[in-house]
Amino acid sequence: MAEKKLKTTVEFRVEFYDVDSMKVAWHGNYVKYMEVARCALLAKMKYDYFAMEKSGFVWPVVDMHIRYLRPMIFMQKIRAEVTLEEYEVCMKLSYKFFDAETGTLLCKAESMQMAVDMNKRESLMVCPAYFIDKVRAALAAEENG
Repeated sequence: MAEKKLKTTVEFRVEFYDVDSMKVAWHGNYVKYMEVARCALLAKMKYDYFAMEKSGFVWPVVDMHIRYLRPMIFMQKIRAEVTLEEYEVCMKLSYKFFDAETGTLLCKAESMQMAVDMNKRESLMVCPAYFIDKVRAALAAEENG
């Protein structure tokens, strides 16, 4: 049986300040939308940016891929689904962005972040135990309802 993965969903609208003259979301803003989804997942884990700072680790993005399938347009309601794919070696996330009204898939993306110990200023080749414990606690909370 496949291991259960931590997921969450967030909805937002494509705002005026995110679009170009054709009322289409500028491609660079998809990274911001990924961040909105990632922050929702981190909040679910009780490991937001304030908790990261307290834990002594930061998580810079080291790799990112975005596949644009259909444009996001001004005032379109978007449903973003984010899944934690890997959490023992790195924080690898997959994203899917849908039109919230029709369910049409608009974009798929992935990002990978590596832990950096701020005290030693060193990148880690595995995730810190504190982070792994947060993930496992969130998974257990989901299972127990």
